[in-house]
Amino acid sequence: MNSLEKEIKSCRICADRFAATETAHEPRPVVWFQPGAPILIAGQAPGARVHLSGRPFSDPSGDRLRDWLGIDETVFYDRAQVSIVPMAFCFPGYNERKADLPPPPICGKTWHGKVMQALGEVPLTILVGGHAHKYHLHVRSPVTETVRNWRDYAPRVFALPHPSWRNTAWLRKNPWFEAELLPVLRARVQEVLND
Repeated sequence: MNSLEKEIKSCRICADRFAATETAHEPRPVVWFQPGAPILIAGQAPGARVHLSGRPFSDPSGDRLRDWLGIDETVFYDRAQVSIVPMAFCFPGYNERKADLPPPPICGKTWHGKVMQALGEVPLTILVGGHAHKYHLHVRSPVTETVRNWRDYAPRVFALPHPSWRNTAWLRKNPWFEAELLPVLRARVQEVLND
C-alpha cells in the first residue's frame, strides 16, 4: 500500500456528516487505484453494499458496468489493469427517503488532485455518472447530453450514465447507447488492455 492510499484510507473528514445521515455510519474509504493501470473508472461514490464489502462496484451496478465494458471480475479487479476512483471514497449515506446522498464535495477537493497526479497519463478514462462528468470534463450539461456527445471525448474518454438499476428506463429510452457507444467502448477497452 502506498502512502497516498494509506492517507485516504485513514481519512475521517466526513465523520460528523455521515453520523448525521439516516445510516449514521462511520467513514470507510474504498481505495482501488494503482499508477500505471491503463484504465481509469471515475465513478460517483460507493453504495451501501460496497461500504460493507470494501470492493468497488461489488453490486448489481458493477455487474452491469462490467458487461458494458466487456470484461470479467478478474480483469476488473486487477489493479494493474483498472484503477477505480470515485468522486467520494466513502458511502455518503441515505437521506430520510432512503435515497443515496450525493458525494460530499470535500472528498474530491481533498484527494482528487493528488490521486490524478499519482496516476499520471491514463490511456482510457471511463466516467460513470453526472458527478464524474462534471469534474473530469468540466461540463454542466445533463447526463443524457454528455453521454450523447461521447464521440467528442473518445477514444481517450467515454462518458457513461450510472449503471444503477434506477437507469433501466433511461437505457430503454436511449437505445443508441447500447447500439452505438458500447461496441466502440468494448473495442477500446480490449485495445488498451492488449497494448
